[in-house]
Amino acid sequence: MKIAVIGAKGLPPKQGGIEHYCAEVYPRMVAQGHSVDLFARSSYAQSPWLNSYKFQGVRVIPLPDCQVKGVDAFMTSAIGAIATALKNYDIVHFHALGPSLFTRLARIHLSTKIVVTCHGLDWQRAKWGNFSTRLIQMGEKEAVNFAHGLIVVSEALKSYFLQTYGRETIYIPNAPANYAQSDPNFTYGTSIGLTQGRYILFLGRLVPEKRPDLLVEAFSRLKPDGWKLVLAGGISDTKAFTSKLLEKVANHRNIVFAGELRGPRLWEIVRGAGLFVLPSDLEGLPLALLEAMREGIPVLASNIAPHQQLIAEERGMLFEAGSTDSCIRSLNWLIAHPDEMKLMAENAQKYVLQNYSWEQICTEHLKVYKTLLNDSEPIVSLPKFRTS
Repeated sequence: MKIAVIGAKGLPPKQGGIEHYCAEVYPRMVAQGHSVDLFARSSYAQSPWLNSYKFQGVRVIPLPDCQVKGVDAFMTSAIGAIATALKNYDIVHFHALGPSLFTRLARIHLSTKIVVTCHGLDWQRAKWGNFSTRLIQMGEKEAVNFAHGLIVVSEALKSYFLQTYGRETIYIPNAPANYAQSDPNFTYGTSIGLTQGRYILFLGRLVPEKRPDLLVEAFSRLKPDGWKLVLAGGISDTKAFTSKLLEKVANHRNIVFAGELRGPRLWEIVRGAGLFVLPSDLEGLPLALLEAMREGIPVLASNIAPHQQLIAEERGMLFEAGSTDSCIRSLNWLIAHPDEMKLMAENAQKYVLQNYSWEQICTEHLKVYKTLLNDSEPIVSLPKFRTS
């Protein structure tokens, strides 16, 4: 099959769940003999326009982008959709709702099948202004109307599209990255003042919907003896929010801002954590949470639907989304009950290893593609992944 991918910023992945998702799925497809072209933003790829290069067999094609918040993603996606018309792809796969605004452009070849993956309801994110939010909502409707196959990464998203549009979708979840070896001596962690097993970790972009501010407030009020809080993540398009947050923690001796971590340092800090906390108000199916669970780290998360899907049945603890008091109570209980934390972490690790595999996800994507190419009607179901 000849496959085009639109909506990822580029490869190799730096920051961003979609980029990591594409880095796992598409090289596996290439290894099975398929051809994959991924249209990228030249600023992210740090490569001149149309100066293509290979990433693990995937051809990455940098396209012009204007590096203006709320415009760059739409510009690159539009050019990518037009570019697919110059080559007769079997599949054009859009990732995220904003880029899906251009799904009808990619249908110029009647034999080409359009697939959209919704990783989350992006129009709810705080970084978007009114105009960009409306465009993303339009992209959502275009995806519903023009995608031959619509994939979602959580059961909550599946319910949303069915209830809102009467549109059946295909549930294919995310999976955690496979961490390589990290420093067993915890050298980097020690250098920033951490002790293994005695810090709480927040890992993710410092944006309002992920609620690092709530966790900072809860930790500051609880003051757990002998524990530190680590904020690890990059700055997105909400610089005012991030500046205010970092100003608040700057003089707090037990809160460490580690910045954006990658590779061995990231793996070391995740593996050394005593507790992983994700207080988000909005998620698709969070890769960072899956990775912590896979590594056997105890987890606490807000009780939004995607987190409930992952943490049900004694695999972690949930607190009331948006409630600092609920977060404090949960943190306090977990820290006081290390044996229970350990048991939940073991349950979570076993569950993730059994049910979330990139090999399986790649296989399910190829099933979607092949089914579409053999049938003119949109597909609405495939064998389901377990969700609890």
